[in-house]
Amino acid sequence: MSSRRTPTEQDQPTLSEADGVRYLHFNTEWVQGAMRIADPAALVLEYTAQMMAWLLFLAPPREAPIGILGLGAGSLARFCLKHTRSDLQIVEWNPSVTAACQTFFRLPPSPRMDIHHLDAQLWVSDPLNAGKCPVLMVDLYDAQARGPVRDSVAFYRACRRVLGEAGVLVVNLFGRHESFSRNIDNLSAAFDDRVIMLPEIDEGNMIVLAFSGPPLAVTPAQLLERAEQVQAEYGLPAQRWARALLGHAVQGMLYL
Repeated sequence: MSSRRTPTEQDQPTLSEADGVRYLHFNTEWVQGAMRIADPAALVLEYTAQMMAWLLFLAPPREAPIGILGLGAGSLARFCLKHTRSDLQIVEWNPSVTAACQTFFRLPPSPRMDIHHLDAQLWVSDPLNAGKCPVLMVDLYDAQARGPVRDSVAFYRACRRVLGEAGVLVVNLFGRHESFSRNIDNLSAAFDDRVIMLPEIDEGNMIVLAFSGPPLAVTPAQLLERAEQVQAEYGLPAQRWARALLGHAVQGMLYL
């Protein structure tokens, strides 16, 4: 996908429904997002819930927006609008996806949310966006949904500039895809090896977190205490995430 590509027939959203859940596709069997019809703000897919694992390290920003690259079915946007007071900066290159979210996936209009129809590479590279979002969630896939369409060192360095002095980047990867090792190498290069990941889930997704700002040293007790707070406040399985992340601990400390 070039930075100025226009949507084709393959990029047009298609829908399916099963067991009270509506799914987003792009004329393939690959699921690009989901919404529980009876509870639109719920994070149905496990990997979308894991994308919120940054809450273990940062509270939702009040003075700066949360950034979302790739709208999908709008799951993260709906969740953040309901459960945080943060503004949202969303980058989605395909206007048809935005229209589908508004029409079929109950993405509400909100003065707290700006949607930019632009290639994510162009948006993160814009000097005006440097330091804009201390949290940036990246989920950029094409119709085949196997490897990210933006994954270079230059892209991840630009994401780091968007985070500013301190922040967390969260990226959805596929552990079983040939692009996985390249992405980890590129993230490590862009973030000085300050990268940790959650275990692969059944669908193959692996959520990776990368950190900017002053080095952090977190004790297991601190991480588990924060996880208990996140789980109670947001209804997310944060304690399970915390126990998994402690596998990265060195001599009893998690260094980030």
